[in-house]
Amino acid sequence: MTANGRTSTAPDVADVVALGESMVTFLPSRPGRLADVPSFDRAIGGAESNVACVLAAAGHSVRWVGRVGADGFGDHLVEAIGGYGVDVRAVRRDPARPTGIYFRTAGDRATDAHEVAYYRAGSAASAMSVGTMDLDAIRSGRILHLSGITPALSADCLGLTRELTARRPGRPLVSFDVNHRPGLWRDAGHGHGPEVLLELARGADLVFVGDDEARDAWGLDGPEAVRAALPEPELLVVKQGATGATAFHGVPGPSGADQVTSVPALHVDVVAAVGAGDAFAAGFLSATLRDLPVRDRLRHGHLMAAAALTVPGDLATPPARDHADRLAALDDTAWGRLRLGPGWTQDGERPGDRTGEGADEEVRTP
Repeated sequence: MTANGRTSTAPDVADVVALGESMVTFLPSRPGRLADVPSFDRAIGGAESNVACVLAAAGHSVRWVGRVGADGFGDHLVEAIGGYGVDVRAVRRDPARPTGIYFRTAGDRATDAHEVAYYRAGSAASAMSVGTMDLDAIRSGRILHLSGITPALSADCLGLTRELTARRPGRPLVSFDVNHRPGLWRDAGHGHGPEVLLELARGADLVFVGDDEARDAWGLDGPEAVRAALPEPELLVVKQGATGATAFHGVPGPSGADQVTSVPALHVDVVAAVGAGDAFAAGFLSATLRDLPVRDRLRHGHLMAAAALTVPGDLATPPARDHADRLAALDDTAWGRLRLGPGWTQDGERPGDRTGEGADEEVRTP
C-alpha cells in the first residue's frame, strides 16, 4: 500500500522525478492581439514537465508525476510528454476537474503588448495533495525536482510540497526552482508567496533562483544576500541573466565560509526568451547526476539554456552529450568567445568564436 492508501507496486528508481502541473499551450499562428489571432497551434507547457522532457531527451531516466483531467487535453499532455521518453505511468487522471490550458501572443514576453490568458483555476493539478498522489512514485528518483509554482495552485498543493521538502532520512536529493509567479499567489488565498517560497527553499538540498525574482520576492540584492537568507541548501544556484550564474556549495563552517563558483553566460543569438530557466535547471541536474564539478554543472546549465533560447518554443533538442562535454571543458578564454545561434545543437559543429551581446535576461510570465 502507498502512503495515501492506494495499492501500488514499487516503482522503478529513476534518475529524476519531476512533480508539477503541465498545461496545453496554444501558440498563435501570427503576431497580434489575442482578439485578432484567427488560429492557434497546440503545444505543451509546464516548468517541471519541461525539465523532465529535456532530461529525457538528454538520455536520463525521468518520471513526471502530475494530475490532468480525464479529457482530450489530458490525453494530449500524457502522450506528448511520454513521447519525449518520460515515464508518465504515475500521472493521475481526474474525472471531475479539467486539464489546465493557456493562450499567449507571439510577441516578446518582455513587451507590454504580450498577452497571456490562463484557464487553470480549479484544474486537475490543483487537486494534487498528499492523499491523492502516489508518494512512493514521487520519491522514487535519485533527484526529486519541484518548483514554487505547485504550492501556489492550492492549499492542498502547498501541503504536498511541504511534505516533500520536509527534511527526513532517506529522502531523494530535493531540487527546488523558486519560480516566483506573483500573479498566482495574488489569487491564492492560502499564504503569502514570498514567505512560503523562502520556507520551502530552506527545506531543499539544491535551489535555483533568479537574482531578479529574489529581489522582487524577498528584497535581496545580489547572490551573497540570497545565500545569507538561504544558508540551509547544500547547493544554491543564483541565476544572473546575461551576466551568468553563481553557485554556493558545501555546508558553511563556523567562520561562515562557503565555496563559491561563478560562470559567465554564453553569447547567444536569441530567437525567443522562453524556456531558458527550465533548460538551465535540466542541464545542471544532468551534470549533477554525472557528478561533474560545480563549474561544469553551471556550464551545462548555460548550454541547455542556449539550446532553448535559439528555438521559438519552450523545448529544444539538447546538444549531444559529447558535444556539450567538449564545450564545457573549454578554458575560460575560449568559453568567453563562444557565440551560439540557431541550429548549433543539431549540426554538432564547433560554434564560432565571435563576440557579441549576451542574451537578454529570461522573462517569466506572471
